[in-house]
Amino acid sequence: MCRKRTILFLCVFSVLYFTGSVFAQGGEKPSSKASIIQQENRKPGTTDWILTKVTRDDDEPYSGGWHRRKGIEGFVSQTSIRAGETCKISVSVEPADEYKIDIFRMGYYGGKGGRLVKSIGPLSGIPQPTPTDGNKNLIECHWSKEIDLKIPSDWVSGVYLGKLSTLKTNAEAYIIFIVRDDRQADLLFQCSDLTWLAYDRWPQWHSLYDSPTDPWGAAGGSASYDVGFDRPYALYWNGFPAGFEPLTNGSGDFLMTELPLAFWLEKEGYDVTYISNVDTHADGAGLLRGKVFLSVGHDEYWTQQMVDNVTRARDAGLNLAFLSGNAISGRVELLPSTDGRPNRIMRKINRFSDEENLMGVHSYGVGLADWTCVAPENWVFEGTGMKKGDRIHQLVGWEFHGPPFGNQKNMTVLAEGPVTNYSGEPTNKSYSAVIYTTEKGNYVFNAATCWWTKVLSYPPGYMNPPYRYFSETDKRVQRITKNVLDRMISAKITGVPNRK
Repeated sequence: MCRKRTILFLCVFSVLYFTGSVFAQGGEKPSSKASIIQQENRKPGTTDWILTKVTRDDDEPYSGGWHRRKGIEGFVSQTSIRAGETCKISVSVEPADEYKIDIFRMGYYGGKGGRLVKSIGPLSGIPQPTPTDGNKNLIECHWSKEIDLKIPSDWVSGVYLGKLSTLKTNAEAYIIFIVRDDRQADLLFQCSDLTWLAYDRWPQWHSLYDSPTDPWGAAGGSASYDVGFDRPYALYWNGFPAGFEPLTNGSGDFLMTELPLAFWLEKEGYDVTYISNVDTHADGAGLLRGKVFLSVGHDEYWTQQMVDNVTRARDAGLNLAFLSGNAISGRVELLPSTDGRPNRIMRKINRFSDEENLMGVHSYGVGLADWTCVAPENWVFEGTGMKKGDRIHQLVGWEFHGPPFGNQKNMTVLAEGPVTNYSGEPTNKSYSAVIYTTEKGNYVFNAATCWWTKVLSYPPGYMNPPYRYFSETDKRVQRITKNVLDRMISAKITGVPNRK
């Protein structure tokens, strides 16, 4: 009898042990929310997403050489789309040629940066008309021969690039869109598509900064053009980057400032899902499915609804991480297209004046500085080895955040110092990186610089900013980011049940 009991115990123990071992290794464990990104990034990646055939026609951007490439260009009918929904792709090819579309999800994928998920074509491409200016010089393309793309149910939320390639003339460009979901996730990665749109000069000098008589003449003011999503993204030119960057041909500025963070997050296995600025504007309730909201890179243009929605979400317990500079600066409104589709046109109103009430600090334009530690005892710096006065060389850049501070309690200034202009001359402004805790116990962190993401990773196609050459990742910035995100994800928020 004793022997039988022993055998039975050993059998049960063996089943439990080996089942646990298999589960621990992920061999038979069912999909979980925390492992979606990890499972996605185990799939084979490729660098074939990188454009290699975009020509530099002219060295002088003011002559139009950096703005548009007519060989092939396109856009999609939605900024973000759910699995099962259908968007439309519009493409112009000049001269007429056959072309194909290879669609890639952007992530880590073993360091390749992207995964091919679908190929379409060959298709017959024709030249499409350049629209004439509408009200407030609005450009809207109503191109024929649209392609319907139904998003498959197994496409994981992320930023997707469609690489457009002609078969004879060897022209290339991107289309870009976001696949979003409605699941609970640790991190909500907000793409800065309103800022991409603000700086889009397609077909030439038609950004939010231009006026009919003078490039840059509106300077982003209320007299500027209306700008719409129903057109391609031209080659980016705003001094950032300062030179010819072929990977911006159709991709907005996602690859410049946002891919390094997405690449790093997915490498680290964080549970991240992606949304657009338009989602933040239109779906405030959807923000509460996340634990942490991420403002990334150059996140300049917001609507009042975005500010209100994020503020309400913060007050309900959502953590906020501003890994960005110049965020919540330009106030815009979203209008329907002329055929009635919502949120397809952006109009500048003015600028925000009280963004520090949400971010902790104010938003500013151009300024450069070392990121200098002033509170090494704070948990944010744990494991970095940083001491008071230690500097991360020229991490503050392109644009920044600084005083005046908000009226939040429990705010800590983590790094601060004066900023210079690009000539190295001092200004009368300073930057401040801060963190504060709300009454519910959730956190708001503000890194105070557009370039925070630039030293987290070096994905294929990495673009250095002007006047600053980042040659390696910075372990201190990586550790600070990990400390902040991990603390936010695990925070116990008053009145908010913990989610797995």
